[in-house]
Amino acid sequence: MAKNISSKKTNSANNRPNCLKVTKKAQKVNLQQVKVKDKNGNVIKVRLSAREIRALKNAA
Repeated sequence: MAKNISSKKTNSANNRPNCLKVTKKAQKVNLQQVKVKDKNGNVIKVRLSAREIRALKNAA
């Protein structure tokens, strides 16, 4: 089971159809499961957002 490390939450936005009636919708975070090595070299399954995964790749 992957641990959910990401602190991101769902975003609230407006749904605007052609009739321009405003209703609320939820924009969910793009969480993906990846394998990350910790300090000891152990591999851990982690759920991170796509932006956080890209930041980890660029930092390494």
